[in-house]
Amino acid sequence: MKYVIGIDLGTSAVKILLVNQHGEVAQEVTKPYPLIQEKSGYSEQNPQIWVDQTISGLSDLLQYFEGDVQNIEGISFSGQMHGLVLLDENRQVLRNAILWNDTRTTEECQEIYARVGKQRLLKITKNLALDGFTLPKILWVKNKEPEIFNQAKTFLLPKDYVRYKLTGKIGMDYSDAAGTLLLNISEKQWSKEICNLLDINGDLCPPLVESSQEVGCLSSEVAYATGLSSTTRIFAGGADNACGAIGAGILEDGKTLVSVGTSGVVLSYEETNNKDFQGRVHYFNHGAPNAFYTMGVTLAAGHSLTWFKQVFAKEEEFDELLRDINDVPIGSNGLMFAPYISGERTPHVDAAIRGSFIGMDSSHERKDFVRAILEGITFSLHESVEIFRENGKNIDIIISIGGGAKNEVWLQMQADIFNARIIKLHSEQGPGMGAAMLAAYGCGWFSTLKECADEFLMAERSYYPKPENVQKYKRLYQLYKKIYPATVLLNNELMEFRN
Repeated sequence: MKYVIGIDLGTSAVKILLVNQHGEVAQEVTKPYPLIQEKSGYSEQNPQIWVDQTISGLSDLLQYFEGDVQNIEGISFSGQMHGLVLLDENRQVLRNAILWNDTRTTEECQEIYARVGKQRLLKITKNLALDGFTLPKILWVKNKEPEIFNQAKTFLLPKDYVRYKLTGKIGMDYSDAAGTLLLNISEKQWSKEICNLLDINGDLCPPLVESSQEVGCLSSEVAYATGLSSTTRIFAGGADNACGAIGAGILEDGKTLVSVGTSGVVLSYEETNNKDFQGRVHYFNHGAPNAFYTMGVTLAAGHSLTWFKQVFAKEEEFDELLRDINDVPIGSNGLMFAPYISGERTPHVDAAIRGSFIGMDSSHERKDFVRAILEGITFSLHESVEIFRENGKNIDIIISIGGGAKNEVWLQMQADIFNARIIKLHSEQGPGMGAAMLAAYGCGWFSTLKECADEFLMAERSYYPKPENVQKYKRLYQLYKKIYPATVLLNNELMEFRN
């Protein structure tokens, strides 16, 4: 039996999958690592810990593998998007990585608009200047830490740094490069125009590759440390959302994905690069060849639930926390939650907005708060679904992955709020499976990624909208949409009191 490995470098952990030729997960290892949050809005990580935990995870994986390591033919990667890793002339890390959920760069976003122009930026990159993207982070280091910036010779995104440390090869795939605000998405080239307008040396941008492109083999040192063969083929991989789409079979027009991880994503396949969403949702290159995808983002989806658990139910498992939510009626007994605890991306693009519980009274129990959080997350995701529908996309079937696909009540809630059929996959492994599929395709197991998806992926169950629930949620959704405009000024005034 032949195998490939998918490495998913997430925000809180690296997840490593060993997958056979039929798409079955033979082994799985997860290695956590911490965030560094020095102050409100800051989110960083030490890139070395990604490498250490990845190598440790691969080593653990091999300890339980009873086959011939020569049969592990390829490795590919998925990674958290937008994070900035700066390297000097010796390819040494200059500072902690600034992550996708860091919101310190509001001034730099305004600088981009002032010097490039909003419409010109949209024309080139098909995206707005948001705090989470890589370019504002580069400008922040340039403006605030010039002594570090002046030493920088190249930048990488998180999974690209790990891949470099495993192979010695520098590069970035198009799906991740699309999230930097430096890529001309239509031409698939770094934008010299944006670099020039912002006084950034274009040589800072690494070579570009396709997600399924072979980029090298494991170094002998890493092969020795992990137990893998130094002939194992390494493929570039893709952004976590692109890989999540591949791993869910979003590989043809009409397919839509909802993914709940730390952030939440609504993603839809696009065959062309010529649709105009006016920057209301992201428009990125896909990990599949010559394809694209549009995407709306809720910054704190699963993170909202994790935050609540850590503060109010630290010793409990998530299953226990969610155990009683089916006993709570639709609308959480008049309690509503806006999941803006890390700011918001779609549709508000507001790094300063913060979360709210609306309608609290002394009758509410913990289970009411938990259900309100799930409803609030799903309402926020529905704002992206609504944008797609307003722009003519037909969204009747949605594949749900991540934390939102692990609870039946939540899956039914998605069907009712989105008013669409929700499909749960038989073996849902998210971006890690997408990375493994890129490796399988790169190794030549399949002639197309869609052929790979047909072999690897299987639907387990469908959830259909219940008309009476749909009507109730339509009314609640209209109330939910009033929370942002009602709280935006208040939250801006509270900013000065945050640490």
